[in-house]
Amino acid sequence: MENTHKDARAREQAGAQLASIEELVTCLEHAEACDNTECGADCTHNEDEAREAILADALSVQVRSDWHTPGDTADAGEYKILLCWGGPSVQILGALDEHGQPYSAELQYQDWFTEWMDYPLTDDEEQMLIKYTQQFYFDQ
Repeated sequence: MENTHKDARAREQAGAQLASIEELVTCLEHAEACDNTECGADCTHNEDEAREAILADALSVQVRSDWHTPGDTADAGEYKILLCWGGPSVQILGALDEHGQPYSAELQYQDWFTEWMDYPLTDDEEQMLIKYTQQFYFDQ
């Protein structure tokens, strides 16, 4: 019980980051579906602007490769997107397919001097995070 209280601030920050990502993805989906006319929605009607908003949201994007034989070219196998850092910090971790596209996503948070904790996601929230992460370029 004490750990829950200790991590409450970081968990709240993860929830806030998830809500922000949901807004960004909703605007992207709206821009993809909209015919660039005013429809009264409170987001851009331009797909490029919606994607740029997502790209500008992350603090850093990193990849690392899978096990491979020395001398072979290593493709990235996993990614990490840092959303905010310090106290608290929030990041997205996931796996990349053979084309460098994300196919999984998990949201993690931590506060000063605590371990990274998984933020529980529904299947819909994970799919929304994957759509968010698919806007980034993970290839060499």
